[in-house]
Amino acid sequence: MSWISRVRNALAYVTTKTSETPDNLWHKCKGCGTMVFSKELEENLYVCPTCDHHERIGPARRFEYLFDEGSYTALTSPRVVDDPLRFRDQKPYPARLKAARTATGEPDAFLNASGTILGQKAVIGVQDFAFMGGSMGQAVGEAFIAGVEAAIAARAPYIVFTASGGARMQEGILSLMQMPRTTVAIEMLHDAGLPYIVVLTDPTSGGVMAAYAMLGDVQIAEPRATLAFTGRRVIENTIREKLPDDFQTSEYYRDHGLVDRVEHRKDLREVLGRLIGLLTDTKAAA
Repeated sequence: MSWISRVRNALAYVTTKTSETPDNLWHKCKGCGTMVFSKELEENLYVCPTCDHHERIGPARRFEYLFDEGSYTALTSPRVVDDPLRFRDQKPYPARLKAARTATGEPDAFLNASGTILGQKAVIGVQDFAFMGGSMGQAVGEAFIAGVEAAIAARAPYIVFTASGGARMQEGILSLMQMPRTTVAIEMLHDAGLPYIVVLTDPTSGGVMAAYAMLGDVQIAEPRATLAFTGRRVIENTIREKLPDDFQTSEYYRDHGLVDRVEHRKDLREVLGRLIGLLTDTKAAA
């Protein structure tokens, strides 16, 4: 769509809603800096029509895009103690949680839903970077395990979309404990003969990258997502070498065998539907 068409659409939208003009009529693409009409961006699954940059999106939109229309049910996440270590930095941890919950409308950084994809049962877990950087704490670990248990109960694959800066520092060792706990949960899924599929989104890093983000039976990534355990500068300063420009991207991981496929967001529903059919048939025959 040309810039003239975008302006025309925006003006038409404004003139029909003069009394309730939204504040976010335009969105500046973080990839190329182009101003995109917000309605057009939404219709394009929050992918920039100019440069194909994939914007970060939360659980609600993921569920809406992926599940068959009207088929999914959000699953309640287990409750955990909010501030087990009584942690405080510049502000108390409970205050940070309250702010994140107010901003996102979510209880924590990981939500599950069950439904169907192309008519096939699936449970999907989505990590939300907007909630404290998608950081992994007890609530995320419990939600992940609950998602695995729901998948086993439904005899359905578990599909996880990761987006995280890593472990949540406000929970210390309790956060790091979620790494082995989620790994054991994945083994429970395998013992039940069910597939575990991971879709890596921008960004996925730290303790999450070192745990359930890289343990999928199939590893998919959205284009140009940043995928890393630690930062580029830390690695370069440690090994005293210049890293490739595309280091720690989806495409680099695919080219070096760490990711099976890099898929555009618009194709994910179809790809996941095919994978569910292939993997569940394979598991059933095993």
